[in-house]
Amino acid sequence: MKFSYLFIDLISAALPFAFSFHRKIQFHKDFKAFFAGNFISALCFIVWDVIFTAKGVWGFNDNFILGVNVYNLPLEEVLFFVCIPFSCVFTYRWLNLIFWQGWNGNGEKWISLFLALGCLATGVYFWRRVYTATTFISFSMLLFLVRFIFKQAWLGKLYRAWLVLILPFFIVNGILTGTGLPAPVVWYNDKETMGIRILSIPVEDIAYGLALVMLTVFFYELFLLFFKATERDAVPTVIQ
Repeated sequence: MKFSYLFIDLISAALPFAFSFHRKIQFHKDFKAFFAGNFISALCFIVWDVIFTAKGVWGFNDNFILGVNVYNLPLEEVLFFVCIPFSCVFTYRWLNLIFWQGWNGNGEKWISLFLALGCLATGVYFWRRVYTATTFISFSMLLFLVRFIFKQAWLGKLYRAWLVLILPFFIVNGILTGTGLPAPVVWYNDKETMGIRILSIPVEDIAYGLALVMLTVFFYELFLLFFKATERDAVPTVIQ
């Protein structure tokens, strides 16, 4: 029981890690870009996690964790912000290799606008519920910045990947929130949520999860460009 959360973290990343070295995928060549980007995104979410844990918005069942803490977070919770984004970005990269054409154009634009405005309205309406307000407003702002300020062309590809990732998301998050278990690994204070759950998963977790993946992909793509530019500059010019 004590290894439950750690096992969920490791098993989530194990298969993507193994296939990262496949000759047709070669995600291992992007490890430097991923971990550089993940460090920034994970740090943002860990700070958020530390604050919400201290305020009792959510917490952790001692029966399912080792008892090793990083500040007020279990070690497994910190690893969550590495293992889950790793498997998600791997899936995003793998799908990009299979499908060259992304989901772009007016369809993606209007979906992004609808999501941004819808989440903003939801967050404002439930402004007294800390988890609901913070999650939906933060996701709305992130999506608006990514799509309409920085105008990232990969957003449609991320939506496509999220449609594939939603099933494992429900499996992993379902287990963590108590589906199939006598008690949840991670519990939530229902006074700080809308109280709407899919199985045992607070609906806020969907926006929270997509925000985590989106922020990680944003920095991953930036570091990919940075490292590629650095490698080009490092190649010596041949003087004829």
